[in-house]
Amino acid sequence: MAGTNPLASTAIRVSEHYAGEGSIPLMNADTESIDKGEINVAASEGGAQVYLKGRIDIDFSPLLRNRLLVLLQVPRPKLVCIDLSAVTHIDSSGIATLIEMLKIARGHNTELRLQGLHDRLLGLFESTGILSLFNGNARRGSQPGCQGV
Repeated sequence: MAGTNPLASTAIRVSEHYAGEGSIPLMNADTESIDKGEINVAASEGGAQVYLKGRIDIDFSPLLRNRLLVLLQVPRPKLVCIDLSAVTHIDSSGIATLIEMLKIARGHNTELRLQGLHDRLLGLFESTGILSLFNGNARRGSQPGCQGV
């Protein structure tokens, strides 16, 4: 068969083989993870409140980085609060993104605060010393200058 795509013909054979055997969940670009990361930004007086939810991992970190970079540009906010109370998981890329944004924020004279750390996330940030980089105060609830959760 000249000109046919061997992967396409394999896919047809696989789908024919499984026809009638029930549906097979396939992962594709349209499939959503149950616990995928989400980011919502709300402007507040003199700054912004960032709400993160779900998994903050290697797949989500580039989006988080881009959104925070835009937020830290002109007009430069005086304060950005990042609420982690709805975060279920954070990996090293998510932590690295937060630390990178802290460095950029400081270069722009913007205060970057974390809030809503809880349970395992709080323990992780405390035991690694990362919490002290963010003024050491990110427990559940809001901080002075940050909106309540």
